[in-house]
Amino acid sequence: MGKIYSKRALAAQNLKPKKEVVSFLLSYSQALTVVKIKNKNFEIIAN
Repeated sequence: MGKIYSKRALAAQNLKPKKEVVSFLLSYSQALTVVKIKNKNFEIIAN
């Protein structure tokens, strides 16, 4: 069991997200609004 955890992880490949994914995440984050009322948070997505 010790041998499994002591091995070096395989070299991570150079991972790059697709332009569509980045665009989606940026537009989602811009449309997201969090409204705090007393002790509750409401997430509103304005489309």
